[in-house]
Amino acid sequence: METLINLWHSMPPVAKTVLLLLISNTFMSFAWYAHLKNLGSAPLWVAIVTSWLIAFFEYIVMIPANRIGFGSLSLGQLKILQEIVSLSIFVPFAVLYMKEPLKLDYLWAALCMLGAAYFIFRDHV
Repeated sequence: METLINLWHSMPPVAKTVLLLLISNTFMSFAWYAHLKNLGSAPLWVAIVTSWLIAFFEYIVMIPANRIGFGSLSLGQLKILQEIVSLSIFVPFAVLYMKEPLKLDYLWAALCMLGAAYFIFRDHV
């Protein structure tokens, strides 16, 4: 455990931000979409409460990610980074968990995100 704590403290803020956003977006994907697969026949209020309970854990991780990242990244950079992480979590979630077909549209979306990343980070590269 001490090794993990030392590793955490030695990580640059942007790396911590990315790691926390990966975790946060995993929770977010389940909170936003898993009820469509798992609770489709349940009353709407059950899906809402379940999603909110999952989203609670998303926020526990996402708020620190944004606070840590905001010291090293601008607000725009933080937002684009979050969207890139979101897409990188969503595609495997959609394909592996929700059993959606893998389509080239995900690749095109990723290329658009790379363009967005270029423009928002170009002054820092």
